[in-house]
Amino acid sequence: MKSICIAALLLGGSIAFAQAASQTFQPTASVKQLMLDLIHPSSNDILLAIYRGGPQDDKEWAGVRRAAMTLAESGNLLILPSRARDRADWIKDAKLLADAGNAAYKAAEAKDANALASLAGALDAACTACHRQYRPNVFPKDGGSK
Repeated sequence: MKSICIAALLLGGSIAFAQAASQTFQPTASVKQLMLDLIHPSSNDILLAIYRGGPQDDKEWAGVRRAAMTLAESGNLLILPSRARDRADWIKDAKLLADAGNAAYKAAEAKDANALASLAGALDAACTACHRQYRPNVFPKDGGSK
């Protein structure tokens, strides 16, 4: 019984700390700024490396690794309460982005061009899934283009 009470106190303290931290955190960038300055350039860097046949040297692998980590962490930034549009599709789409970034990071760490190339579809799908839902002017839900 005593250990249950201690666990409850620790859990309650952790939740209170997390809530306090999220309430005092003031994001610097808007979602649009994250997209324009972090996510879009990073996804382009990875896709360009893939479409050019994979990174050719350590410097290019380091660039892909940085871009991949940026995407992975951007997924986390998108789900902060001040940025999340909803708690369902937005979170799911941000996780797709983070997962694609994490997989690209692992491929870059291993310098595995085949593993990296296999991620092009997943990266494109992560971006497209979110944009279809939240940017209907760019990706109309009926499948047509504007």
